[in-house]
Amino acid sequence: MHVTEAQNRIVQAIDTKQHMWKDWKWQMRHCVRDLKTFESVLGVELTDEQREQFEDTVNRFPMSITPYYLSLIDVRDMDNDPIFKQSFPSPLEMDITPDDISDPLHEDEDSPVPGITHRYPDRVLFLVSNRCAMYCRHCTRKRRVGDPDNIPDRDQIEAGIDYIRKTPQVRDVLLSGGDPFLLSDDILDWILTELDNIDHVEIVRIGTRTPVILPYRITENLVDMLKRHHPLWINTHFNHPRELTVSSSQALAKLADSGIPLGNQSVLLAGVNDCPHIMRSLVHKLVANRVRPYYLYQCDLSEGLGHFRTPIGKGIEILESLIGHTSGFCVPTYVIDAPGGGGKIPVMPNYLISWSTNKVVLRNYEGIITTYKEPDCYERIFCDRDCQACNLQLDLDKTFEQKTIGIEGLLADHDETIYLVPEENERYNRRSLDDPETC
Repeated sequence: MHVTEAQNRIVQAIDTKQHMWKDWKWQMRHCVRDLKTFESVLGVELTDEQREQFEDTVNRFPMSITPYYLSLIDVRDMDNDPIFKQSFPSPLEMDITPDDISDPLHEDEDSPVPGITHRYPDRVLFLVSNRCAMYCRHCTRKRRVGDPDNIPDRDQIEAGIDYIRKTPQVRDVLLSGGDPFLLSDDILDWILTELDNIDHVEIVRIGTRTPVILPYRITENLVDMLKRHHPLWINTHFNHPRELTVSSSQALAKLADSGIPLGNQSVLLAGVNDCPHIMRSLVHKLVANRVRPYYLYQCDLSEGLGHFRTPIGKGIEILESLIGHTSGFCVPTYVIDAPGGGGKIPVMPNYLISWSTNKVVLRNYEGIITTYKEPDCYERIFCDRDCQACNLQLDLDKTFEQKTIGIEGLLADHDETIYLVPEENERYNRRSLDDPETC
């Protein structure tokens, strides 16, 4: 079935004028949120058991699908369709395991003010909306998206802007939600203008899935507004090649033509894209649309996502099928967003086999083993952080010096730290009881 035929059928089922199909506000008004409408617009009929399971699931995790995204479902093989799996509630979401966590990334605990998550030293996550065009079944923020008690109002957004204004180490702000592009052009323009007026904010990023599920949101007016706020970066979220339609390609072209760099963050989902061939097709289609594959996420430990999670080995297998087999800029970084707020941890194939004092042993994507000769004489520059006296050229006008933390501190010349100790280390706790000066 052609997409245009599916769109025609959905429009007729909704009983409205077809010319409204590309109006993004019309799409939002007609999001499918109940089973009766879902069956009607797709011309399918579910079993009584499926209906009962649906009601149980949506009572906890609601459904909302744009007519556009719904039109991409192949009803001839719906149970295996990647669009259906990402949008339609599954009873497997109710299988909450002991490993599932409501807020697995501790975004709330790392929040100095409502709506701000400050985890990394120089950047913050700024949640400016809780509204989404679709409730993705694999969403890590299932706990809050669509919750009327979590709608950021103007006062909350102003408080977030004020926190950024008073925190000079923040040079990078990521707007997320929900979806920032579900805000009006005027509200988004106001937020971006406020951030533009903060001297230490160097770049703003926006995370949005509208090019995937609501491409008509990328209007000429929106793009004209965004062009006034460079440097601006946009990351979107395509998970499967089928999502890159003519409409989504047109939306991406508008953004790219406006000079906005585009990236993509995919989530590795069992039964959707856990296949090297599918992922290679996806990244090739992305770069053809001027979108850089940025991250491939291991599925988070959020509640109800167990059926989507794959072993880490599947992600490594996919990376092995990409590195060396396609252009380097087609290869995303495979990451695990660490439970407990540890941040993104890269997990990549190992190409360093061994090393000695003057050689390293490496392997390439074909399995060829080779060596790289280290320099016989390397006179390192001892860094005491007295940058004014250093013979390396460094423009300090916009350089913010910050305290080294973690592994960086162990490697730094100027930091006397020689080991890191977990907070509840039993041996060190015993020491502190005997002699507090030893810890």
